[in-house]
Amino acid sequence: MTLEAILEVTRARVTALKRRATDLEKAALAAPAPRAFLSQGESRGLSIGVLAEIKRRSPSQGAIRPDLDPVACATGYARGGASGISVLTEERHFGGSLEDLAAVAGAVQIPVLRKDFIVDELQLLEALAAGASAVLLIARVLPPARLAALARFAGALRLGTLIEVHTETELEPALAAGGTAVGVNARDLDTLAMDPAGAERLLATIPGDVVTVAESGIASRADVERVASAGADYVLVGTSVARQPDPEAAVRALCGVKRKERD
Repeated sequence: MTLEAILEVTRARVTALKRRATDLEKAALAAPAPRAFLSQGESRGLSIGVLAEIKRRSPSQGAIRPDLDPVACATGYARGGASGISVLTEERHFGGSLEDLAAVAGAVQIPVLRKDFIVDELQLLEALAAGASAVLLIARVLPPARLAALARFAGALRLGTLIEVHTETELEPALAAGGTAVGVNARDLDTLAMDPAGAERLLATIPGDVVTVAESGIASRADVERVASAGADYVLVGTSVARQPDPEAAVRALCGVKRKERD
């Protein structure tokens, strides 16, 4: 699996979506207003928020939980104290779907993030129509102008945006795009290699008024404490909670880590 292979599938899907553009616009206009997504103010100085993920498989991990029930898992996460739910909707490589997103959004009262490889406004309309509160935008796959344009369009739809970076070079356009939050992914999407120390260094450089999310490589409370010390406001946790038979307990074990005050 390569990032380009995933993007090739994504672009083909977007081409097919164009035939349904009018219907998607109507569905998005008829959708309820999205729930507010991530607020530093609501928990600054308190504890790290946990975004728990609905995840069946991934290119880096293989099968994680093929029989995962998205609603049962999401409601367990919510009971365990999750601040929000991330739902993978990429089908070919991650086993997700928009149906998963819609089912989860209808079952919980906390924000729901559409996690996918977003390259076109039509995918934002899809997300809103399916009940998403926010979408993931990946700086690695979007030129700066395109990243900013998608963030603006999401804002016009009242969708939150989690803008993901992995390197210092990607951070500047991510900050300029003005999303709801910046996520720092410890995993390089091109090589799938992990660099937790690099992610922590990058987190520490983000201005204190920007909501930050640490992504990948977080499996234990000690990991949450580690990224909290680097300046994370939230953690996005996938494999380590999705594979657990008790999603409520898995999330609860990660909650309550004190957030570091940032300048």
